[in-house]
Amino acid sequence: MKNIIRSRNFFIGAGFAVALGALAFGQFIIARKALALSSMAPRFEVNPFWPKPLPNHWIMGMAIGVWVDNNDHIWMVHRANTVDRTESQLQHGLGECCQAAPPVLEFDEEGNVLHAWGGPGKGYDWPESNHGIFVDSKGNVWIGGNGGPDSQILKFTQDGKFLMQYGKSGARRKAGAVADANVEASEKDFAADSNDPNNFGRVAKIFVDAKENEAYIADGYLNHRVAVIDADTGKMKRWWGAYGNKPDDSPLGPYDPAAPHAQQFGNPVHCADMSVDRLIYVCDRVNDRLQVFTADGKFVKEAYYKTATKADGSVWDIAFSKDPQQQWMFMTDGVNEQVVVWDRHTLMPVTTFGDGGRYAGEFHGVHSIAIDSKGNLFTTETYEGRRIQKFMYKGMAPVTKLDQGVPWPKS
Repeated sequence: MKNIIRSRNFFIGAGFAVALGALAFGQFIIARKALALSSMAPRFEVNPFWPKPLPNHWIMGMAIGVWVDNNDHIWMVHRANTVDRTESQLQHGLGECCQAAPPVLEFDEEGNVLHAWGGPGKGYDWPESNHGIFVDSKGNVWIGGNGGPDSQILKFTQDGKFLMQYGKSGARRKAGAVADANVEASEKDFAADSNDPNNFGRVAKIFVDAKENEAYIADGYLNHRVAVIDADTGKMKRWWGAYGNKPDDSPLGPYDPAAPHAQQFGNPVHCADMSVDRLIYVCDRVNDRLQVFTADGKFVKEAYYKTATKADGSVWDIAFSKDPQQQWMFMTDGVNEQVVVWDRHTLMPVTTFGDGGRYAGEFHGVHSIAIDSKGNLFTTETYEGRRIQKFMYKGMAPVTKLDQGVPWPKS
């Protein structure tokens, strides 16, 4: 447990050398204190019968985003182009099963598919690698992308009618790189510019604030910033990097848990969601940290989670509970394969559920998370996980241990 959490506020007033010497012990004490003080927490059980089987011999590719709209309809986006030839015999005329489902799927509460659409079309640049989905209060569906040339955000109606594109695909292409349109570009052909007022750099996720009609962009896999645009015009209004700094695209190098705190976001900046008290929670995934800001980008606080986690990091995506104060925050950790339940106000982890695996309630690359009005959670899995799961809210329950394991139904 010694690498569970490290809080920036914990070190205020302490000497640097003392802080380093006490780090492991401090992590242990903080985690134990969080567990002791939080006698109750939300409890969940996986629903192994949700969703219902997809129609038309459809199968999913990497499931890379999920959101629940105001009607409690569950929206997800997956990468149809990651369904390979061995899985899509029907698609290639080689057999009777199967074929990739359209990238965007809408489910009702019972798990029935209501709408399915998406992919390349006229008037817009579908992302090379779509990433993240959000349905705003007006019913518009927003999609980002983290592929090589993806410098754009798309907006559609719920029926899949194209509305707007913000940013231009390929805008971050390096001078002279891949001039031949018939030659596939590599990710190395593109350069970050986290101070570009017109385009993005591989967007991970979008959150639209209905009150101010602004979209917060986790920008992202190439850039190193949170960007805020007018949700109607797409005009860039402001942006910031880690700690509210002006973004700097200088390479950070591989993540090192023993190194001083990085003063810029790593790649990817994986979420930027607003809470009811209008704070912006930013997932700095590979740096194993969550940073909190005011809506204008002023740094408020941060928390670190399982700081020994390398590779793709521990802080992937978040969702807030539906009580008026949003006391609870639910975070996906796609390396350690868990959903982490936090006390949002103290930024203390209270308990976790899940484990690595391919069966119901287990995870393989748990990526995105969303919550409905009843408190049920929905997760998607990338890599070879390629699915969406539903976790039923079962009320509050005593916390008896930090890791709850697979939340299998009790009856």
